[in-house]
Amino acid sequence: MRLTTGALVERAAGLAAAAARSGEARVLGITGPPGAGKSTLAAALADGLAPGTAVVVGMDGFHLSNRVLEAHGSRARKGAIDTFDDAGYAALIDRIAGRRPGGPPVYAPEFRREIEEPVAAGTVVGDEPLVITEGNYLLATGGDWPAARARMAEVWYVDLPDDERLRRLVARHHAFGKPLPDAEAWARGTDQRNADLIATTRDTADLVVQWVEPGTDVVG
Repeated sequence: MRLTTGALVERAAGLAAAAARSGEARVLGITGPPGAGKSTLAAALADGLAPGTAVVVGMDGFHLSNRVLEAHGSRARKGAIDTFDDAGYAALIDRIAGRRPGGPPVYAPEFRREIEEPVAAGTVVGDEPLVITEGNYLLATGGDWPAARARMAEVWYVDLPDDERLRRLVARHHAFGKPLPDAEAWARGTDQRNADLIATTRDTADLVVQWVEPGTDVVG
C-alpha cells in the first residue's frame, strides 16, 4: 500500500479531530532507528496541519547530560537506551495526554544538537489537540517506556534501507562537528547497535512507514 505524506497528514488530522471532540489531547508517537527520518516526518505532519493543531515534543530532550553520562562511564554510548531518563519521559507524556484545553501549559525539554545537550523547557505544549512525539525507544518493552506508550493513541515506525539511513547519519554527525572517520565509526558502531535493538520493536507499531524518497512514503 502506497501513501503520500499528505495521506499521513490526513491520518494525523483524524487523531487531532478525535482529540478536539473528546476535549483531551491525543499523542502520536513516531519511532524508528537513528537516521530513519523521524524528526523530518514529525515536522512534516505538524506543518501540514492547520496552525495550532499540533506541536512536536522530542524524546531526545530526555538524554542524560554529558556530565551525568561521564559519571556513569557511558558517554561513549550516548544514545543507547539506558542513557535516557525514561521515567521522566513517561511522566511528561502522561501529563500531556491528560491535559485539557484552557489548562496551564506543559513545558518539555528539547535536545540541541549544536551543543549535544538537553535544554529544559525548550518546547511549550498549549492547547494543541495533537502532540507528536518522536524518538528511538517509544516501543521498547523495558523500564518506563511501556508507560509512555500506553498514553499514545498510535505509534508509527519509520523504516529506511540501511545504506541510505547510514549515509544520512554520517552526514548529520559530520555536519555537527565530528570528523568524517569518527562520524562513520559512530554511525556504524553505537548508532547501529541501537538500530538493531529498535528494529526488534517494529512489528508492534500501528503503522510502518518506509521512506522511499522525499515526499513519498510506502506504508505496510
